[in-house]
Amino acid sequence: MAEAQAQQRGGIADDGFAEAKSGVRYEVDGEIATITLARPEKRNAQTFATWSALARIGESLPEQVRVVVVKGEGPSFSAGIDLRMFTSEGVPGQGSFSTAATLGDAGFEQRIRQAQAGFLWLRRPEIVSIAAVQGHAIGAGFQLALSCDLRIVADDVAFCMKEPALGLVPDLTGTKPLVELVGLAKAIDICLTARTVHADEAMRIGLAEQVVARGDLEQAVSDKVAALLSVNRDAAVATKRLLQGARQRTLEEQSVAEGIEQAARIKALFG
Repeated sequence: MAEAQAQQRGGIADDGFAEAKSGVRYEVDGEIATITLARPEKRNAQTFATWSALARIGESLPEQVRVVVVKGEGPSFSAGIDLRMFTSEGVPGQGSFSTAATLGDAGFEQRIRQAQAGFLWLRRPEIVSIAAVQGHAIGAGFQLALSCDLRIVADDVAFCMKEPALGLVPDLTGTKPLVELVGLAKAIDICLTARTVHADEAMRIGLAEQVVARGDLEQAVSDKVAALLSVNRDAAVATKRLLQGARQRTLEEQSVAEGIEQAARIKALFG
């Protein structure tokens, strides 16, 4: 039954992970896709199956989708990695870090890349991704929120990069956006102390675009989605491309890129 539901919601189950196993629910409604971490009894802790499901969603995302909302069911967005992955027994059917440690260099790198694939696609210029974050967003949960373009958070949010305290490093693509958002010194402080960042600080240092009361989170996300969809789609895609490339370009290079994108828009609209 869970597998059939997953297929109806976008094909999550076709890599062998049914919804109940991956803890991910996926729905598409026109131009909006919603990804829900759905293991509230585990505070939406993530496993290899979670990351595989996220990657499969990215691979199969319908072309009409413009906005992707990522949220968590229950009191927390995601409390990070399922602690069973630190045990020798691991997660049934998925293994553990102990089994991953036995892989050769090539095999281990492939395993990391497979996990990262579930996070990387959320930056595509063709979509805008929004993390709707409440409660705990720890480790992998923090990095999933960082993978999104925008973060709208509840006033009870608690961000924490826990990996260094566990002897690990953040490896789910979160370090680059964290540095870009808050700066190197603040990123070092957040990661190397594994401290908690609450809503007021998150807003102040740029981790969040908006802070709302817990009960208003869903409406705030809906309002943001509506605003994003009100803009011309092709212009939005071109503008996001420009913004994403701005840090790597000089001012002159960015000016040239703007001209190229604008020429394509003018020709499309008036040519």
